[in-house]
Amino acid sequence: MDITKLMVDYHYEIMGKLGYQFEQFPLLLKFLDCNEVLSVQVHPSDEHKELIPKGNTGKSEAWIVMETDENSLIYAGLKKGTTKESLLKSIEDKSVGDHLHSFVPKKDDAIFIRSGTVHTLAGTVVFEVQQNSDVTFRLYDWDRTDPKTKKPRELQVEKGIECIDFNQVAIGPVTPVKSEEVKNAETLFDNPHFKLWRIKSDTEFTVGIKDVPVVLVSIDGRGSMKYNNETYSIETGEVMLLPAIIGLLELQPQNEITILQIAIPEKE
Repeated sequence: MDITKLMVDYHYEIMGKLGYQFEQFPLLLKFLDCNEVLSVQVHPSDEHKELIPKGNTGKSEAWIVMETDENSLIYAGLKKGTTKESLLKSIEDKSVGDHLHSFVPKKDDAIFIRSGTVHTLAGTVVFEVQQNSDVTFRLYDWDRTDPKTKKPRELQVEKGIECIDFNQVAIGPVTPVKSEEVKNAETLFDNPHFKLWRIKSDTEFTVGIKDVPVVLVSIDGRGSMKYNNETYSIETGEVMLLPAIIGLLELQPQNEITILQIAIPEKE
């Protein structure tokens, strides 16, 4: 049974006190293996209602770098001084890369891509958490052709330009902050759409939040939790949803484990 059906049948068991705020689960979670550079793209914010299909939202997202190689590169934000006019001209003359800020990522880097930020990446495996939205505007695709159609993929330059925040420049990795809420954890992201902690421990620790759904992602190691006399394991690469009704659990690592814990903030 997928999360869409579960949200219909067990809405408040999953969402708890957030149930009245959301009809669908508000986050999408992905592992992205980007061997070749992705298209240069941008996502609208919730304020760009005219660009967002009914029932959808804007899209802020964040990446945790899992693997890199000799070709790894992240483009995040524009270079200072880039304007609408200069960016449009670069799309026409195929020099878009000259206007994008880039850096070479390292394993465990965490990057927040706020809606309105021009971005792409290459040679990198990342875990991505994002608003539950498919609204993407492709600005440039490096002059590639679609292998199926033998034609260039469609661009959405006009809509993309409209939702770019030209103040989003030179975006780099965030600085982790030691958490005062979660033991053995550092806070990587804390914004209106999601909060994410990275927990590393070789001893038992608490996961989950009372009356709020939490997503756990094991990025290294293996552990287990007990609930109603049943044991549930989680290991590297696995993602687990803890419905709000479950609340707090104790996670026992097998040796050492690194877990991402993701929560949905309550709207003010």
